Amino acid sequence: MISQVFILSSQGDHLIYKDFRGEAGSDVVNLFYEKVTALTGDQPPVVMRHKDVHFVHVRQGGLYWVATTTADTSPFTIIEFLNRLTALVKDYCGSLSERSVQMNFALIYELLDEVVDYGYIQTTSSDILKNFIQTEAVSSKPFSLFDLSNVGLFGAETQQSKVAPSSAATRPIQSSRDQGGKSEIFVDVIERMLVVIGSNGVLMKADIEGEIKVKCYMPTCSEMRIGLNEEFSIGKSQLRGYGAAVRVDECSFHQAVRLDEFDSLRILRLCPSQGEQTVMQYQLSDDLPSAPPFRLFPTIERDNGGRLLMYMKLRCDLPPKRSVLDPTRLQSFSSELNLSQELSSPDQSAELQPQSRAVVWKIPRFPGGTQLSALFKLEVPGFSSASMLEVGPVSLSFELPKITATGLQIRFLRLSPFQPGPAQRWVRYVTHSDSYTIRI
Repeated sequence: MISQVFILSSQGDHLIYKDFRGEAGSDVVNLFYEKVTALTGDQPPVVMRHKDVHFVHVRQGGLYWVATTTADTSPFTIIEFLNRLTALVKDYCGSLSERSVQMNFALIYELLDEVVDYGYIQTTSSDILKNFIQTEAVSSKPFSLFDLSNVGLFGAETQQSKVAPSSAATRPIQSSRDQGGKSEIFVDVIERMLVVIGSNGVLMKADIEGEIKVKCYMPTCSEMRIGLNEEFSIGKSQLRGYGAAVRVDECSFHQAVRLDEFDSLRILRLCPSQGEQTVMQYQLSDDLPSAPPFRLFPTIERDNGGRLLMYMKLRCDLPPKRSVLDPTRLQSFSSELNLSQELSSPDQSAELQPQSRAVVWKIPRFPGGTQLSALFKLEVPGFSSASMLEVGPVSLSFELPKITATGLQIRFLRLSPFQPGPAQRWVRYVTHSDSYTIRI
């Protein structure tokens, strides 16, 4: 049983507040933000308590999504409700951001009225709610001249028009009826890597967590068939097919997925509802089908002036395809540092963060098959040879487009019955770094 639901920005601004039972005053909003900001660490506890009020929150889109309760309610139920609420808001508003919530506050209040009745959860299904939600979403996407780059001479299609922009799947699900009957389906294969590489270059740990997400803007689609690799196998069973093996340790499916053709043909069948849903989740532990995407060759020494010299050579072992590399973080050991740097290209940058005791090396684009280098010179008060043991480790944060670490691919994507008109089907592959640590 839920007493209140409210949404706060990262600065504590009140965006949405809904009181279902009147059991606690509105001052609990400020009380929650004071408790969260007073705690140390990047991740405050999901469940907190103040007297008889229990706070349960999740962090999505840079916002705090909070529910309060005074009853003995399972916290896992409320966490699941908040996650589904964020998915609903994302489906109906297009994206999760402070600006999107501010522009669609009336729509979100209407959703809360239908989802929760006097503190009791009614439904979180988009198929059921679409019959009751009447408020139209307000899009916050500004006009850009880059939107015209896909149009050729006299409106003809160009090669670039065959690639959907990254923001194509962030429009509200109700907007499909306002776009001239345009119907689209987006399938995302997203993988997250957890890698630990020892100081001797040996791979110590390698885990991959992946999921297949479907976002549907086709209200009349009765069935969708997703074909995976014929060589896809689960567990250490006998390998299938004649191509390169694609293996995972564990796999789970959405309850709406029919698996009658999965064992023999590796085909997933489902009737997608409007909005976003996770069709399949899988995991691979302590194994990588290929070499790690990045290798680091560090040299740590002390010069004659007593400064700490860190020479970093970073190599990308991917095929020559463009990949985006977010900050490379090098852990240091003192907050009283002076940094000077020498980078291998002008588009790179580096900064010293005294609070986190780290040097952040930012590389906007890193082509495969190349290597970059950087030399950092730090003046550390009281630096000694023993202090060099405190340097490290290095953490990498990156995004690899068009690549899956396991090799999982979508073989085909078919709709039944055949959809007349300009139905578009998009497939995207993305690999993120959940935790990529290199010890030095």
